[in-house]
Order: sequence, then structure tokens, then C-alpha cells
Amino acid sequence: MSGNEVAERYLKMPHVERGMVVGLFGGSFNPPHAGHALVAETALRKLRLDQLWWIVTPGNPLKSHSGLAPLEKRLELSERLVTDPRIKVTAFEKRLGTSYTVRTLDHVKARNPHVRFIWVMGADNLKSFHQWQRWHHIATTFPIAVIDRPGSTLSYLSSKMARTFDFARIDEEDAGVLWKKEAPAWTFIHGPRSPLSSTALREAAKGLT
Repeated sequence: MSGNEVAERYLKMPHVERGMVVGLFGGSFNPPHAGHALVAETALRKLRLDQLWWIVTPGNPLKSHSGLAPLEKRLELSERLVTDPRIKVTAFEKRLGTSYTVRTLDHVKARNPHVRFIWVMGADNLKSFHQWQRWHHIATTFPIAVIDRPGSTLSYLSSKMARTFDFARIDEEDAGVLWKKEAPAWTFIHGPRSPLSSTALREAAKGLT
């Protein structure tokens, strides 16, 4: 993948049409794996999305960057996992010059006022969500869909976010209309789970070197 390809294909925000329902699924994806793809596919189906943006971030502010693979490599590997054309792999966050989710989401909302966005995340991120910059603002600006991940099924009961916004949780059976809800509104979606994790894959790769 050349630098020109990165600029042309990934650094621009995906095209959307007025009235679309779009899921925003962000992360460092270091590396991306089938578990991420399963979260994306589950979100597409259960939330009745028109698109899902797979947002590969320059780096997570809460994590060390010492073992972070180049953005170009993470984009390439993400593309290999995507089979549904409604999933758009993108790195437009790099052009914004920020790695903070709240700034990215505010920019996306301002640029696309006539599109309905849902923040999508794996349940493994729910535990630390309250450590994100202005997490309360995110939760009161965007509906949130939390997709089940192995070992994280009970996170929605114990996390600070879940306790704080317990009143705003909607039943999983209504996930398909989450986009109609005004934030704060969130749901926890159960379903098939992949045991893969980026951390485990990185550790396995170290063992092979």
C-alpha cells in the first residue's frame, strides 16, 4: 500500500446520503481480527444500518504506542476482513489530527447533520469507557450499541457507564430502532462471540519471533 493510496482511499470521510443510518466502529485494530468483523456484522444486522464505518485510529490515547503497527498495515489487514460492501474501512481521523473519539464524533455529526449515527463498540471497551475524554458527552450525544465479547458479557452490569445511564438502556429486541432514539440511549446486543483478541494475537506473534 503506497502513501498515495492511503490519502486517496482512506483519509476522506466515507460518502453518505441524507437520512442514512450509520454505525461508527472505531479502534486501533492492532491487529484487526475476526472478532472485530463479527462485531461489525452483528451491528449491521441488529441495528439495521445502511453503512458501518470501520474507523482505524492513529492510536489509542489510553494505550502504549510502542507495539502499534503502522496505520497502513492495520488498514490493509482490516480490508481483508471486510466482506460486506456496507462496511467502509477509513482512517479519516488521521487527517483531523486527533485520536480522541469525542472530537472525531463531534466533527462527524457537524459535517453530516442529516445522517443518524450510532456509536458501536465491543463490550470489552465498556469497562473503561468512563476513562475516555468527555465520555459523558459522547453518551449524551450519540446512541450507543454495545456488542457482546467473550469475558465481557456482564460488563454492562458493572461498568460506570452502564450504571450511570441505566435509565437510558433499551431492550435488545428494539436495537433496530435505536437510531430513532435521542441520546442518551444504548443497548447491549448478545450474539455469536469470537474468542480472538488483539492483545492475545500480538503476544502470540512475539512468541514466534
